[in-house]
Amino acid sequence: MSFKRDLDEIKKKKEEMVTSVFEGAEMVWVLWETKKEVVERVLPPPLEPLERPIALAFVANYPSHSYGLPYTEAALILRCKYKDELGNYFLAMPLTDDRATFAGREIFGFPKKIANVHFEKNGNEIYGFSERNGVKNLEAKLKITGKFNDAETPKIVSEIQMIPKRGKGTVNYLFKHFPHPTKEGFDYTPWLIKQVTKSKIKSMQMGEAEVTLNSTIHDPWGEIEVVKILGGMYLQSENEMFPGEIMTEVDPEEFLPYSYIKWDWY
Repeated sequence: MSFKRDLDEIKKKKEEMVTSVFEGAEMVWVLWETKKEVVERVLPPPLEPLERPIALAFVANYPSHSYGLPYTEAALILRCKYKDELGNYFLAMPLTDDRATFAGREIFGFPKKIANVHFEKNGNEIYGFSERNGVKNLEAKLKITGKFNDAETPKIVSEIQMIPKRGKGTVNYLFKHFPHPTKEGFDYTPWLIKQVTKSKIKSMQMGEAEVTLNSTIHDPWGEIEVVKILGGMYLQSENEMFPGEIMTEVDPEEFLPYSYIKWDWY
């Protein structure tokens, strides 16, 4: 082993890690309707809001994956679109593993932060939370009942294309950027990244959900107001993350107000 890696070793590692595979993944999803003005305020251009302002959160357990050790993770997401292709915009992504944090942030631009993330399943009841700085920013509960909180939810799930068609993956939209060493501006003009994750779903069960969001100055989850809880799902799957694609550069000054979600507000 050495601090300097051999070029052949690097090439082999890159070939091995073209995609990242998560085996035995399980997660609880909660969907809710928020307010249009909330989405319009926090969604960076050139991403566009959908007609219906839908937010979602998940808590996941990853027992086996390409990075090695198991970890748990949560996320706060807005459904949105770019040039009419629907996808997820990630506002927050707390997790328990530093290697997955670095990989997600530095390669793709996921807004990952180390946190205490808990996932548990007891029979038909699932509970998960994400906690940072002594505050539970997210608490999610799901009771598997075979139905959602709202009768209209299946129509909404279809409308927002939350579950991709067979052979298609989930589109994630991210912004890749880093502060300049002078602390003035960015290293380079920020990029809008499209990343696709494909899932082989082993089991998908509907349920009635509860969600609680709490804010701190560093993690303002409560800003994504819960107007109406639509329902939740418990998924068991094998996930494969594919390399990202640069969609476009974004205007640095226009993007600046949206650029602090990866770092605490110090």
